[in-house]
Amino acid sequence: MKTPRILIADDNAPNRELLEALLVKIDCETEFAVDGQDTINKVASFEPDLILLDVMMPKLNGFEVCRKIKSDPSTSHIMILMVTALSELGDIERAVESGTDDFLSKPVNSLELQKRVSNMLKLKETKDELERLRAYIREMEEPA
Repeated sequence: MKTPRILIADDNAPNRELLEALLVKIDCETEFAVDGQDTINKVASFEPDLILLDVMMPKLNGFEVCRKIKSDPSTSHIMILMVTALSELGDIERAVESGTDDFLSKPVNSLELQKRVSNMLKLKETKDELERLRAYIREMEEPA
């Protein structure tokens, strides 16, 4: 099994460093993105399993980034955890409508972050395995 990759997308350097420090107990590779467009670029080059995505970022906000990633068949499988200071019901609805898999409010509770990330990575691994099995079954059903 490959080491999971987590992209931390936040325009605030101390926030990026804090999230990385909170993930120290999780065996993973991390990479940073500093704005919305950088996040889209890093998705292509880093190929993350999970993105910790801030909402309020320059160039493209988190909702726009999430929508782009989830609407592209080549990246729609990437898990997205929005980490945001926004907590109004309308913001949560926008996050869900944009396709996020989960969201977490700032300030982040370290135990909650670790548990959600761990659960999301397990879910991603299960989905990937299911897709491999489906592909294998399709291959076996094809006439020789």
